[in-house]
Formats: sequence, structure tokens, C-alpha cells
Amino acid sequence: MYNPKSHKAEEFISNEEVLDTLKYAEENKNNVELVDKILEKAKKMKGITHREAAVLLDCTIPEKVEEIYKLANDIKLKYYGNRIVIFAPLYLSNYCVNGCVYCPYHYKNKHIPRKKMTQEEIKKEVIALQDLGHKRLAIETGEDPVNNPIEYILDSIKTIYSIKHKNGAIRRVNVNIAATTVENYKKLHDAGIGTYILFQETYNKKSYEELHPTGPKHNYDYHTEAMDRAMEGGIDDVGLGVLFGLESYRYEFTGLLMHAEHLEAAFGVGPHTISVPRIRPADDINPDEFSNAINDDIFTKIVACIRIAVPYTGMIVSTRESKETREKVLKLGISQVSGGSKTSVGGYAEPDDKEYEDSAQFDVTDRRSLDEVINWLMKLGYVPSFCTACYRAGRVGADFMEICKKQQIHNFCHPNALLTLKEYLEDYASPDTKATGDALIKKEVETIDNPTIKEKTIEYLDRISKGERDFRF
Repeated sequence: MYNPKSHKAEEFISNEEVLDTLKYAEENKNNVELVDKILEKAKKMKGITHREAAVLLDCTIPEKVEEIYKLANDIKLKYYGNRIVIFAPLYLSNYCVNGCVYCPYHYKNKHIPRKKMTQEEIKKEVIALQDLGHKRLAIETGEDPVNNPIEYILDSIKTIYSIKHKNGAIRRVNVNIAATTVENYKKLHDAGIGTYILFQETYNKKSYEELHPTGPKHNYDYHTEAMDRAMEGGIDDVGLGVLFGLESYRYEFTGLLMHAEHLEAAFGVGPHTISVPRIRPADDINPDEFSNAINDDIFTKIVACIRIAVPYTGMIVSTRESKETREKVLKLGISQVSGGSKTSVGGYAEPDDKEYEDSAQFDVTDRRSLDEVINWLMKLGYVPSFCTACYRAGRVGADFMEICKKQQIHNFCHPNALLTLKEYLEDYASPDTKATGDALIKKEVETIDNPTIKEKTIEYLDRISKGERDFRF
């Protein structure tokens, strides 16, 4: 039944193929000759198959594991450099009709306060986010056709894009909402969204149906085939992810890579991003009740092996993870992080209001401000990026992937990252962050190989310091 080109969920995520892969990986995890062969292939930085990646994930030979980590770092630097894209989630509504057992938004939860922001409340939240320095948002809602219809989502996107406050503007809105129809994906595309994100939660169909006992999300096939409908609806960039801890991490890892391979095979464009959330405490949710929860060592190895298998994809780690864990995985393939995040409906405009905290989807572990996150990244040698240039220039989908796979991002994204970082430093940064950032930019400009782009970057940086904004390559 396994067919990566098929548009049927049970054929491109074949349970039999997953189980055969796990058996193959277990049998060969310490087969030195095979592991070396896979690593040699991986060093070409063109990716490896889900079956090959599963062998690396299971491998326990210490020196080979170190080689895996080093290779993951090398691939990340080759494709994405030392840039780290910055974003924030914006929860619009926590009304939901699903019965997901791992999420406090499930409809049976009667003590979580239900909230849905008005367009005026959204405006206040966006202004607060702009005042922090954010340029890129990921909007989130529960699934509720009455309270959160597609028209509400579209109106909210229009509101977000319309707000220009001081030097602030949200330049890219990514959307993380429930699986929907081709017609609705066309509407989202026409509204100018960036990436459409949908976490699979688990690729194991039996577990999926048990974890989603009621509501429209119970339909495994409809949910799993959502990215196909999104691409059919004209959305160029899609983001995959699972919630690690719901099912065996080996099963999820394999299914996730098979999904990426399916998008490549069926559409010629793999996932724009892959997210790696782990189950976290939340209102009436105890992660200890989920026996498949993974520790930090397994988590970091998963990140490294995804980076090796899918070198072109952006990889996201959110404030679900601690500062210490995020620091580890930055070296292994992560290219996007959230900062100063709220997982409640509202809360950016009124950060001390407990009513908003009570509506949170899950606990945030990294509670540092955006300025603290930016400062931390720079002192680690990374370039925080608020860039949205590719999206706005139409370099999306296959066009972006062509640039990425040819490892040409450095000629576009690196100078754009420096320009958007300079904007942040001028408009929002604390004195220490500004001093650290200005020194970093001066150093990073010297790494630009193209003399024309280097000269233009220096010119644009100077003009930003004098008050101009929004330059991009």
C-alpha cells in the first residue's frame, strides 16, 4: 500500500511501512558499515530517506552519535547560516468543539475561561506585539465553526496587516488553524498568509482516533490530507509537526519524514517548516499521564536527525522548551524560535492580567522577554532575524526551495536579517542589547561575499540608523 505520491493518508503514511522501518532500524542501529554509508550520503547535504534517518536515530555508538550531531550543525550552517528567525504566536480564540485528550481547549473542559477576541482587541494585541519589535506572527484558534468560522480568521488577518503603529508593522502572518477545505485554503491564500501550519499530533491512526475521540478532528484521513488540500488551494508554504509524547517517538519521527517525502513526491515542494513540540503541562492536562513523553537526550537527537534528513526545511522550537534545551538544539538544526510568547487568548496588551493566563493552551517554560531572547541569541553568536523579504518578494514555495537547496540563502537572507535586526536595535532594544547588536552587525557585514550586496547592506544600515525603514534584497 505504501505510495509516497498517493494523496490518500493511509498510503503515503503506511502503517506497515512505518513498522517495517522501525524493525529495520532496530536491527541495524549498530551496524557500523551501514551507519557509515548513511553518514557518507548525508554529508552530501541532499537529505536521506526516512528509513536511513531511523537507523541514525536508533544508533547508540557514541562516536557515531557525535558525528550525527556535528553533521547536523554543519548542515544547518550551510543552509541557514547563523540566522535565527523570530516570531510570536497570537491566540485569537480558545473556543473548540473537539475532544482532544491532551489539550485544555477540549469542549468538556468547563473551568477554563473561553475567550474570543474582537477585532478591536486584536488591534490592541498587535500594537503591543509591534511595540515589542515583532514582525512575524503565527495566529492560532480552536476549531469551532460557529465561534471561529473562516470569515473570522480572514477578518483577523486583514486587521493584523492593516495596523501600522510608530515604526511597527506585522509583515507576515502564518496561520495555524484546523484542517479545512480547498475553498477555504484558497481564501487564506488570497488573504496573503505566509505559511499554513498544522500539527499532525500523531501519525499512528489508532492512537490518533483514541486521542481525538470526538469532534471533526477525529477524522484521521481528513486531517492528515490537509496539506494536500492546502497546496491544491494555492498555499505555497506548509509547516508540519507532531506533538512528541503522545505516541512512540520512533513512530512519530518516521511518519513525519514520510509526510515530508510525500509532499516532495506529490508536489515537488517539501515542508517549509517542521516543528518539534513536546507535550507540556496545561489546565487539566498532566503530561505524566502520557507514557511516551521523551527526555532531553532523545529530543535533541530527534532534532539533529530531522535536520540531516530534511536539510532544506526551517525547524522551529517554541517557548514550550526551556532556555537550556533551546540552547542545545540551536546547534543541531533549529532555525526559528518564538520569543516573549503568550499562549493565552490576549495577554500581550495586558501582560499582568491573570484572566488571560487562565486561558492559556499550555505552560510557557521560557518566560524571558523578547529583548532578553534577542540579547541571548546574539551573545551565543546568532543573528536574530525579523526578515519577511522572501514572502513579500514572492520567493515562496518552489522558488524559495530552489534558493535554499542551492545553498544560496546567504546572499539574500543574511543581509536581510542584518537589516531587520538593525531596525529592532534602533526602535526597541535595551541599551545593552543595542550595543551587543551593533557590534555583531559590524562583524557579520564582513562575512558577505558579494561586494555589491555588501556595499548596499552598509548603505541600508546607515539609512536605517537615520530613520528610514523596510529595506530588503
